[in-house]
Amino acid sequence: MSNAALYLHPGGYDTSGPSLLGRVSAGESFLRGYLRHADVDRYYFWNIDGRSQEELDALLTRIEAPKRPITWIGQTDRRGIGQVGVLNMPIPGLTTEAWQRRVFGPRTYAICGITHTTATDRVMQAVADMLISPTEAYDALICTSQAVRHSIDTQLDAMRDYLAAEFGPRKRPEPMRVTIPLGVNTEDFATSPTQRKAWRERLDIPEDAVVALFMGRFNVKGKMNPALMALALERAAKRTGKPIYWVNAGWATSAKEDEIYHGRTRELCPSVQYRSVDGRPPDVRFSIWSVADFFISFSDNIQETFGLTPTEAMAAGLPCVVTDWDGYKDTVREGEDGFRITTVAPSPGDGADLAYWFDNHLLTYDNYVGSAGQFTAIDYAQAEAAIVTLVQNPDVRRRMGEAAKARARQVFDWAAVIPQYQALWAEQNARRLAAPPAPAVRDNPLRPDPFTLFQSYPTHHLKTTTRVALAPGMTWEEGHRLLTHPLGSYSAFHRPTLAEARQVIEFLSGRDSATVEEVAAIVEPHRRPFVQRGVLWFARFGLITIDL
Repeated sequence: MSNAALYLHPGGYDTSGPSLLGRVSAGESFLRGYLRHADVDRYYFWNIDGRSQEELDALLTRIEAPKRPITWIGQTDRRGIGQVGVLNMPIPGLTTEAWQRRVFGPRTYAICGITHTTATDRVMQAVADMLISPTEAYDALICTSQAVRHSIDTQLDAMRDYLAAEFGPRKRPEPMRVTIPLGVNTEDFATSPTQRKAWRERLDIPEDAVVALFMGRFNVKGKMNPALMALALERAAKRTGKPIYWVNAGWATSAKEDEIYHGRTRELCPSVQYRSVDGRPPDVRFSIWSVADFFISFSDNIQETFGLTPTEAMAAGLPCVVTDWDGYKDTVREGEDGFRITTVAPSPGDGADLAYWFDNHLLTYDNYVGSAGQFTAIDYAQAEAAIVTLVQNPDVRRRMGEAAKARARQVFDWAAVIPQYQALWAEQNARRLAAPPAPAVRDNPLRPDPFTLFQSYPTHHLKTTTRVALAPGMTWEEGHRLLTHPLGSYSAFHRPTLAEARQVIEFLSGRDSATVEEVAAIVEPHRRPFVQRGVLWFARFGLITIDL
């Protein structure tokens, strides 16, 4: 099977911090699944952030102890990625990486990214830029659901139409878009009677009570409005006349926000026995499912693309009552694993004002997605009927829960999903190797060479033929004092070393003058560009003079 170098930044995989985002939880789950199930002889990790080996080793051990040898690729070693052939990134940012790859030649490696939230201005810009950046036909963007793939294609269609109208049809091939779901490590969500008993005692819930569970981030605007679930559960509780317990496991940005969230939600379901749990600790994230009889999640927000928690609930053997929305359409089968509740949103074209205000920074991101979400409605009669069916029929709960667990294991376990990644990587690598040779191009029009972009600023430009001389009376002792002074030594990026500076001073002390090319020639070839440019650092602090 094919392999890839994995872009390893702790921010994409580390769930141990106080803030837990869905994309990070998904990243951790993927990495654990990859380490468990990838059919490879060796793991390749790109230390993109230059973290210490100890920190990265600890991260991997905490997630899943690697079973095979590891090759670490340095922060700036993109040629090292080329030895593997494919770079897998936990983000949708193909465009930035494509520009950075261009310096080494586009065939150096293929890029594979993945969608998470696609409603931010930054991600929407990155998607549109796929058509103007040096992406290739062997690059790929994994779309985690049919819904998000359609939204990506919709934006690319609009961008393609614009470019064709302004500049003519696009000639470059486009990156592949491939639909592969997010996976779960199903065994991590195995429930037990012991856990169920412990959680029910902890939350003061009778053993024979019917419990609904929600798991997720508590953010009314930016994630999901709990009012829809609360109203539906309240209707079901009144209709059945039975106590329904609702456990909300999750987290807010602060204790105050957490209190407000739960208080306002409780107000809408007074007939429901409400319980709240901090869902961040690992022992909670993987055991809280035991408390429940069914899972509920009424996603109403355009920030969602897949929605991992229903598949986690299915892995735990819980039937699901979810909205017929985004990636939930791909996971829960109506009437088999649970119920999908009909949703209604405005027609295409009815949100131009939202887009305009967001683009002009007149709406924050939370208010943008929150405003869009406020125009999402559900069928409450259908939701009520689904909940009542599960509350009143333990046999239906059992049958649907077993079907959900089997589906999670067969379709969404990383054991089934990782091979899809490896098949994609193999196709990317084959396409890359079959592509015609392409030269490396150093210039990036989005990030030009500063001395090209600002070439009109100085009076003169240093040339290889420019002659320089040692300043009168200059000694190495004085030169060393000037170059190591705090006002002379800052921003030491790709400058001559102090040893090279001394070589230059000693070289010039034996002659009247020399060309810049002659000065640079005294060091090793790979250091000559830095010494050549560094002549100006010496002149800046008076060590040498320039003949203009």
